[in-house]
Amino acid sequence: MITPPPHLPVVRQLPRDFSLERAFSRLSSRPGCLWLDSASAGPRSSDQDELGRYSFLTSDPLESLVVSIDDCDPWPTIDRWQRRLPSSTAAGLPPFQGGIAGLIGYEAASWLEPVGVARRNDLPTPTISLGLYDWTIATDHQLNRSWVISQGFGSDNPIDRYQAAVLRADEVEAILATDHHASTPATVPPCSAGVESRPGVDSQHATSEEDVCSNFSSDRFQACVAEIVGLICDGDSFQVNLAQRLLKRAGMPSAELYMRLRASNPAPFGAFYRGDGFEVLSSSPEGFVRLRDGRVETRPIKGTVPRTGDVSKDERLASELTRSEKDRAENVMIVDLMRNDLSRVCTDESVKVKQLCEIERYEYVQHLVSVIEGNLRHDKSAVDLLRACFPGGSVTGAPKIEAMRTIARLEPSVRGPYCGSIGYISCGGDADFNILIRTITAAHGYWQIPVGGGITARSDPASEEAETWAKAEGMLRAMR
Repeated sequence: MITPPPHLPVVRQLPRDFSLERAFSRLSSRPGCLWLDSASAGPRSSDQDELGRYSFLTSDPLESLVVSIDDCDPWPTIDRWQRRLPSSTAAGLPPFQGGIAGLIGYEAASWLEPVGVARRNDLPTPTISLGLYDWTIATDHQLNRSWVISQGFGSDNPIDRYQAAVLRADEVEAILATDHHASTPATVPPCSAGVESRPGVDSQHATSEEDVCSNFSSDRFQACVAEIVGLICDGDSFQVNLAQRLLKRAGMPSAELYMRLRASNPAPFGAFYRGDGFEVLSSSPEGFVRLRDGRVETRPIKGTVPRTGDVSKDERLASELTRSEKDRAENVMIVDLMRNDLSRVCTDESVKVKQLCEIERYEYVQHLVSVIEGNLRHDKSAVDLLRACFPGGSVTGAPKIEAMRTIARLEPSVRGPYCGSIGYISCGGDADFNILIRTITAAHGYWQIPVGGGITARSDPASEEAETWAKAEGMLRAMR
């Protein structure tokens, strides 16, 4: 009698009182710790499906791919990694069940198109930092249930894989059961006045926010907005996203700051990622691309007004945003761009606009959000989808290549993780990546807090600068 191979992946249901926060405290200092964190369920989409239903926590990847901007093109390697992933998944459980996950920074687009790179890389981090993860803790917030899912990568033999998966699941459960919290790096004392001088961190400009500097002066940022408006009027572009990078000396461990950030500014596409010598902390409200059972969705955000805490005033601001010709035009331009990007990898006539310019509310701001969907072609993969769409049009402008060339010329510093993506490609082929806005990068003893917005022909330079500070508020509040 032939014994059937063991079922993979190995799945262990966690107790009802399981806490992602407690698990994070035990895993946050481990190599490659990655928390894809739906700290907020977010607004409801038009078909009443909730955003941010799932969260995933993992660490200790079996392999790592760490690439800087001057290295060779890593996209073929990512494609080979995906082809190696097993197809084994457990039905009815959250979609990330082990696979490829981590960071794709904004400048990774320079391997895809000749878009240029900003002249200064004064606080360098890897452009791509991905891991091959053979286990994950998966949480379904709708069901209030969590599981350890273990794949047992490393062998083609089902018995060997099963044994490796059992061992890995045992290790994870042992870590979760311990009372020992993860050790964190020593706190870096804040500087007393702005950014102290050091090689590579220069040309910083003081701001009204205590101990925070920018790579733009106010006058220079507004002059760049005016220059972009002129380029648009000349027919060079339709829209360009411009960002300033705020900078502050780090004042606490990154894991502690992330817990503050998710408490003060919860978001459905939040993330914490510990790379080699840097951390990314994001409270992003924006999804980039999601691939589920062959169905693609992208959710560009364009158009922002603040939330004041006064319900009637917030309703008035939302109504003004909905009626704003400038913001609606900005959103519709990106919808057209993303439709074109999706059409490169989706079946003919399947690309549809599911939601156009609807209000979604977050802790400190209100946005206009659109949703575009399509069916991925059978000969295309999640990596093909990323290559066709990266980076998201909402953080570049349109036409995308020309807008990115303008960004590289006008912004003083590389964006790094900002406006890139964090997410996963799972066993079985599903994928989900966010857009790294409302994001802090901790590296070299500093917190980088880039904030930007889309510039159109109707943009007012002073208003555009003020909008960047409104977007920074949740992150600055967590630092205070």
